[in-house]
Amino acid sequence: MSVSMKEVDPAFQGAGQKAGIEVWRIENSSPVAVPESSHGKFLTGECYMILKTHASKSGAFRYDIHYWIGKDAREDEADTISIKTLELDAALGGRAVQYRELQGYETERFLSCFKPCIIPEETDSQEHKTRMFYCKGKHVVHLKEVPCARSSLNHDAVFILDSKNKIFQFNGSNTSIQERAKALQVVQYIKDTYHRSKCDIATIDDGMLMADAEAGEFWGFFGGFAPLPRKTTTVNDVQSTDTLPTQLFCVKNGHTERVAADSLAKKLLDTKKCYVLDCGSEVHVWMGRDTSMEERKAANGAAEEYLRGQDRPKSRITRMIENFETVCFQSKFDSWPQPTDVVASEEGRGKVAALLKRQGVDVKGILKAAPKKEEEEEPLPYIDCSGTLQVWRVNGKEKSLLSDTDQSKFYTGDCYIFQYTYSGDEQQECLIGTWYGKKSVKEDRDSALLQANKMVESFKFLATQARVYEGNEPILFYQIFQSFMVLKGGLSKGYKNYISEKGLPDDTYKEDGVALFRVQGSGPENMQSIQVEPVASSLNSSYCYILHKDSEVFTWNGSQTTTDDHDLVERQLDFIKPDLQTRVLKEGVELDQFWEILGGKTKYAAKKIPREAESDPHLFSCTLSKEDLKVSEIYNFNQDDLMTEDIYILDCHTDIFIWVGQGVNSKTKTQALAIGEKFLKLDVLLEKLSLQSPIFITMEGSEPPFFTRFFTWDSTKSGMHGNSFQRRLSIIKDGGRSTRNFKPKRRAPVSFGGRSASEKPQRSRSVSCSSDRPRARGRSPAFNALASKFDNPGGSRNVSTPPQRNLSTPPPSNLGGANAGGGGGGGGVHDISKAFSTSKAIASLTASFDKPTREKLMPRSVKASSDSTAKSESNARVIPMSSRTDVKENVKENEVEDDEGLTSYPYERLTTSSTDPAPDIDVTRREMYLSKADFREKFNMTKEAFYKMPKWRQNKMKTSLALF
Repeated sequence: MSVSMKEVDPAFQGAGQKAGIEVWRIENSSPVAVPESSHGKFLTGECYMILKTHASKSGAFRYDIHYWIGKDAREDEADTISIKTLELDAALGGRAVQYRELQGYETERFLSCFKPCIIPEETDSQEHKTRMFYCKGKHVVHLKEVPCARSSLNHDAVFILDSKNKIFQFNGSNTSIQERAKALQVVQYIKDTYHRSKCDIATIDDGMLMADAEAGEFWGFFGGFAPLPRKTTTVNDVQSTDTLPTQLFCVKNGHTERVAADSLAKKLLDTKKCYVLDCGSEVHVWMGRDTSMEERKAANGAAEEYLRGQDRPKSRITRMIENFETVCFQSKFDSWPQPTDVVASEEGRGKVAALLKRQGVDVKGILKAAPKKEEEEEPLPYIDCSGTLQVWRVNGKEKSLLSDTDQSKFYTGDCYIFQYTYSGDEQQECLIGTWYGKKSVKEDRDSALLQANKMVESFKFLATQARVYEGNEPILFYQIFQSFMVLKGGLSKGYKNYISEKGLPDDTYKEDGVALFRVQGSGPENMQSIQVEPVASSLNSSYCYILHKDSEVFTWNGSQTTTDDHDLVERQLDFIKPDLQTRVLKEGVELDQFWEILGGKTKYAAKKIPREAESDPHLFSCTLSKEDLKVSEIYNFNQDDLMTEDIYILDCHTDIFIWVGQGVNSKTKTQALAIGEKFLKLDVLLEKLSLQSPIFITMEGSEPPFFTRFFTWDSTKSGMHGNSFQRRLSIIKDGGRSTRNFKPKRRAPVSFGGRSASEKPQRSRSVSCSSDRPRARGRSPAFNALASKFDNPGGSRNVSTPPQRNLSTPPPSNLGGANAGGGGGGGGVHDISKAFSTSKAIASLTASFDKPTREKLMPRSVKASSDSTAKSESNARVIPMSSRTDVKENVKENEVEDDEGLTSYPYERLTTSSTDPAPDIDVTRREMYLSKADFREKFNMTKEAFYKMPKWRQNKMKTSLALF
């Protein structure tokens, strides 16, 4: 890095040390820090610098610098802030991307830092004045004050009239519901900021006549109602330059010179020079790592001069340092190879940190770098792994339910459907997914998807749906199956026919053949056996293997494996060949017979198969038009950005989540998977996404924990009416009290194999067995110790521990105390009757909305007999608690409501489809307003009996009667 710290303003020392926003204002040509209480306040005659520090998952900091220039700012201050931004970047080690923000033409990335909007003021006066604002935008609001006159209004935007005692929102007839909802957030901001939360709110729809009192009051500001002209005027439109050709210029002596090239390639950029890339709508300034501060300042000046010469002073300018290019910049080149390292940038950062440290500045933030290249910890599944699993194998247009012993054995030539029901944070959750083997045929894949879609539709789209490919399984998939096995070949007719038609050998796994399995996983609750080709080249020093031929079984421990890996092999032998004697081999001291079975000794790998790491999440809104998918990134997103009328894509690299709002029509809902697949092909972030990455589809109001962990989640915002414009309007008019009516939906488990969930016992772990199980082979002391650790209820591991919650969300209160559900931090409960009596206050799977609770389910490892070969009456079948009526429910959740004092209404006025709905009722408890006689007639039981039922059964009955 060629920049000297002598050229950096002292005001920037210590900047960027923690995640968040820092702001400076230019005063007398020097940056002055703005207190946090004034962040978001901008004066039109001033210039500001905004540093946004992001803490990535790796722990490294990423920086965005925005320099905002007010419309009335002096030219010398505008020039000063442009230069000071370069100095701030130097203080951060030359890693920031810098954006020029002109008042009225701000980027969405900048506006997202100050949600819901910024309202520049001419002075810092607190005196209120009537004014009107133009609002445009679906994700962030571009706000501009316009004259308070009829001529300012049009049909294409939302306008906010802020008077002394009331705020009016005028919704143009051509505006979308999303734009109206975003503008409503601005109304709330104005109410809180300028009226101390004390004023009335009114919404006026374009075309509303004087007959409406609030409409009449609104039009009174303009001398009375009159129709607006059809032709509209545009505000804030930047001159269209998208048709201009992309051109690359090299900066020499402060001037731009065109780079002659048939196509753009990264090799055209010299690390000792600066360049200007004109993309029409945006101009990029690229600064080589080995350029000086003077050269960078000259490049910035050249870009500004170039735009003035093009008569495009309002075009956006983005500046970046080599190795920290934006995705937009990279996408303009024919190819952009991924960097193998960023040694130069790390060296620059180290020099900056050393200089600052000598000056007494804390440099922890600057020294934060990318994680060391060592094996990462296994990611958390964020799902309760003690639920109920059902699996079907797809065979053409049919599917067959697999037994407990076979439901974790998948064939690479087949397709499977799985349904997993488990306890969520506040309700019972269901995950329905499809698994495609690498050699499965299209007929089976299409059938699996069709049948899975029907299952999800039967849940009224409230179940989360997953699409999983062999070899790309997410960690939660492995955790659900616990002991997962992939076998070669296939059993479906489609696969058999394919093999026959192609004349290929059928390599389907056979009990008496030769088979080699690679064992992998991080523990007994997450282990896999993957069948590979029985040849020496399939071995890898970082794994353990099981090899069997007829009655002979070998285990092979690679030189880089641990004792925990060896013990996993022992457990997997229970799954593959539990009754055969085993010979344990170590790498380097194998028997000749071992190599003979594998066809001779050859070279093999030593490094562990890499697993893609989860990246920082990116949220996109999307629009599917015919076959074209258009996406737009939402920066600095939060839960409020998820609108009930839209579909969104959350990309965290290893997994893709499709969030579907309740207001989306049914036809579009069925296209959610196609949207995810198209997104993978687009590769918007240029991260080389695999087309077989796992895709999850979740419906608003039914978001699973492994989705909500990316947000600071409030379940009351994702309830019955969703995060809709009408809901927000109701809340803002009601002062926030209406949130009590928006209770999350609940759902009950459904079975699709002729066996209800209430009839199906919770499955035991396929290879869970007590340490005293008879065996044909001996066990090492290390393995017995491990078995005792995981099987003993007093052990330190609790396999039923709920998934980790978002740290910003308070944990639910467990009614049973710290020991509810079994032995403190122990591994489980062996005495089933004791498990149900541990705490009389254990709630059902669906907890109270006002006081969330969560039942601690027993681990599967203790729910079945320890001897898989003996079945007796003493081996009790454990029924999911949500399916039992003899388990005492949470008293608060199911106590009989005292309906004295409640007004009774006829059934017809209480239904969700009523044309004359009853007023002022709790829409989550419509049944309470039925008279006792009507209640008995409709429900065929008393209210007392109804409220003793599990919550999910209550909701199911209410749904059938249109009361939920």
